[in-house]
Amino acid sequence: MLALALTSLTESGEPTTPPGLDVACAPAPGQEPELAAIAIRGDQDPTAPAPRPGESDPAPDPTPTRPTEGLPPTAREKIDALTEKRREALEDDPGSCPIEIPPEWVMTTAETYAAGYANAAKLDGAAALGPAFMKVVLNKRYINDSCASTVDVSSEVNFDYEGKRQLPPTKATFLSYGFMPTTATMTLEQVGPPAAIHTHTVTNTPTYPEETTVTAQLVMRLSDVEVNGVPLDVGPDCRTERPFEQVLKGYGQSYPPAGYLVAYGGTLTGYAHIPPFEGCGATEDLDPIFTSAISSPGKKADNYAKMTQAPLCVATNPEGPDCPPRVPDPER
Repeated sequence: MLALALTSLTESGEPTTPPGLDVACAPAPGQEPELAAIAIRGDQDPTAPAPRPGESDPAPDPTPTRPTEGLPPTAREKIDALTEKRREALEDDPGSCPIEIPPEWVMTTAETYAAGYANAAKLDGAAALGPAFMKVVLNKRYINDSCASTVDVSSEVNFDYEGKRQLPPTKATFLSYGFMPTTATMTLEQVGPPAAIHTHTVTNTPTYPEETTVTAQLVMRLSDVEVNGVPLDVGPDCRTERPFEQVLKGYGQSYPPAGYLVAYGGTLTGYAHIPPFEGCGATEDLDPIFTSAISSPGKKADNYAKMTQAPLCVATNPEGPDCPPRVPDPER
């Protein structure tokens, strides 16, 4: 039985008349009187309480399996063995803790697609990107630091469209200067070294959180331009005067897999600074027009991009569920 004694007061703080109320609560016939059960585990008695009548022991949690991250077969075992060997050596001769894994143990190739959207900040609009086919070289550098509880992996990627290092051309329509309908074909060409993929994983927490940064050097080209439905001859070489850096970041965890993981894909986001244009105009200099309408002011990276990557089709597992690679649905 549950008994309550309630005391009430007036606005001035004086007892009311009557000054209180006693309430008694009793369970209805046949009602279970227990409100809750809490298991207390002390240092001297770590055992869990026995199941209540009619209950069965809960199933044990499954042992998590670390994602392969595109590693070839047996590579994980080799890495673990080398890590343990280094730990033993540190006990006798403390020194540098990071272990750089031999590339031939872990390096492999993969393929995937990515698709998304890139904003044109000045034009207050967005252009579709992709689907872009990507050739990936995984684990070109793999550093396992057991002292810092981190793993740093460097990979690289090249876009491939009809044998060229670029994304597929995309046609977009904007209102230039807020009132002039302008349509153009935009092509993003990859220049310089392959795009760098760097993944930093923290291994001393159960979820294995990780951050991935993808950095690519791109040149933007414009063609097939129409202003208010009238073709504008921009010539064959209308482009940004120099490459710009597109940096995309993704965040995820391994246990359970969530967010962005290189092997499983997900969403990457970031900003880019679009340089001025050059080479625009067949009979007149149109560089100032496109620079004014599109290029970023100052040094500000103001053009937002969001790309969705599909899971990797890894060469070491060609019969896996992610092969051949599939095209993801872009997210705005």
